[in-house]
Amino acid sequence: MDFSVRSRVDEMMDNPKMELPTLKKAYKDINRCNTLLGGESITIAGVWEIIKVDQKKSYTILDMGCGDGTMLRKLCLFLRKKGIPHQMTGIDLRNDVLQIASQNSTDFPEITFRKMDILKADETFSCDIIINTLTMHHFDEDHIDAFLNQFVKLANVGIVINDLHRSKLSYFLFKIFSFFFIQTHVAKVDGLISISKGFTKKDLYRLANNIPNVTHNIRWKWAFRYLWTMQINQSKAV
Repeated sequence: MDFSVRSRVDEMMDNPKMELPTLKKAYKDINRCNTLLGGESITIAGVWEIIKVDQKKSYTILDMGCGDGTMLRKLCLFLRKKGIPHQMTGIDLRNDVLQIASQNSTDFPEITFRKMDILKADETFSCDIIINTLTMHHFDEDHIDAFLNQFVKLANVGIVINDLHRSKLSYFLFKIFSFFFIQTHVAKVDGLISISKGFTKKDLYRLANNIPNVTHNIRWKWAFRYLWTMQINQSKAV
C-alpha cells in the first residue's frame, strides 16, 4: 500500500444500506477501541485547551459527523464535572446513525441531534466550538478545504479536529491490536481503511496554511493521532 498519498477507498460503514444491527455492533467495537487507545480524551483535551481561559462562559458546541454520539456524551460528562454550562448539537447525514445517537443519549438533555449537511448551514447555525473526531478522513481530498472554511465561518471561538496519522507503522500495529480487541469484521476492515485515509503532519500544515485569521496548533498524540486546534482570531472577517 502506498502511504505517501491518502487512500480513496470507501469504508464499509459508509454504505447507507448497512443494516442497523450490524452498524450498532461496529460502533460498539469502535468505541471500545477509542476508549482503550485514549481517542476521545484527545478531543476533550483540545476542547478544554480552548475553554479553560474563560470557564464562566456558557458554550455551544457542534459535533460535525457525530456518529452514535459517544464523543458528545463523554465531553458532556467532562464539562458537567467542571461546572461549565453547555449545549451541544450532533449532526450527521444518516438517519440510522442519528437514531442510535438519540437512543443512547436520553440521559443527556444538553445534547440534541439533527440531520444536516454542514456545507449548507448558514451563519444562523453558528456556535462557539466545532469538534470533528475521526471524521475528516472521510472527506474527499478535493472537498476538505471547503469543510474547513465552513468550520471557521461557523465557529466563534475555536475548532478541535482529532484524526488519524497515516503511516505503515500505525497500519501494522492496528492489525495486531484488532486481532485481540476488535470483534467485528466491519470494524477491523474499516480501521485499516481509516488509517490509509488519514493524514501526515505535512498534509495538515498544508491545509492550515490555507486558513487565515486562525491560530493553529497541530500535535501528534498517542495512539497515532493528530490533534489540531484552531483558535479563531477576533478580527476574522464576517
